[in-house]
Amino acid sequence: MLRLLSFLLFVALASGCGRPFYNPLARVVNGEDAVPYSWPWQISLQYEKNGTFYHTCGGSLIAPDWVLTAGHCVSSSLTYQVVLGEYNRAEEEGPEQVIPINAEDLFVHPRWNSNCVACGNDIALIKLSRSAQLGDEVQLACLPPAGDILPNETPCYISGWGRLYTGGPLPDKLQQALLPVVDYEHCSSLDWWGFSVRTTMVCAGGDTQSGCNGDSGGPLNCPAADGSWQVHGVTSFVSSRGCNTLKKPTVFTRVSAFEDWINETIASH
Repeated sequence: MLRLLSFLLFVALASGCGRPFYNPLARVVNGEDAVPYSWPWQISLQYEKNGTFYHTCGGSLIAPDWVLTAGHCVSSSLTYQVVLGEYNRAEEEGPEQVIPINAEDLFVHPRWNSNCVACGNDIALIKLSRSAQLGDEVQLACLPPAGDILPNETPCYISGWGRLYTGGPLPDKLQQALLPVVDYEHCSSLDWWGFSVRTTMVCAGGDTQSGCNGDSGGPLNCPAADGSWQVHGVTSFVSSRGCNTLKKPTVFTRVSAFEDWINETIASH
């Protein structure tokens, strides 16, 4: 285990994880077009139907051959591919890396229950069939320290190709939106999410900007003290009343609560 952690730290330091070559500005609902390749760990998870692959979820590249996403994004009955270096899904722009996924390389948290998203543990790992080629457009995400809790109103960004509004279209270009963190004390208030959120989750947003269908599994990108970005959340769920419902912020799986499982899964596969 120590050897693995040392290796992952070496990879992170060598690649400058969390430091985009193209600086992001500050759809995701009421978001904006992201600067191309400014979230270079963002991936598109796609499933195959009748010989064609379709975007279904986002995810984050956390090691050259590992992607972090949501448990509800993967199913053993489907065939997947991961696209790295993607920006405009309607065009082939050059940096894209399309990597097939073997069925046996989907690892969903053992306590994930598809019938109870509010029970938590909505997290999964995908092992790529070959390693990503890192560069300006494809980089590794940094993960936060284990157990790390973000203060209220930390200015984080969600990114993804989710619907532009409830029931709306999927965008071609990667979207981003500023979602300030809502701490557990506020988010678990009865007039907010109440008992539907747990301490292993992160809430962010809660007004005009939010995640939506298709953003699932993607990152909540938050600034670190050293100027890098860390993926603190995996997009999990929004309100059934609409993606940007007041006092119903987007809910993310809190990555820092699952780092033991992440490290153990990677070490054993």
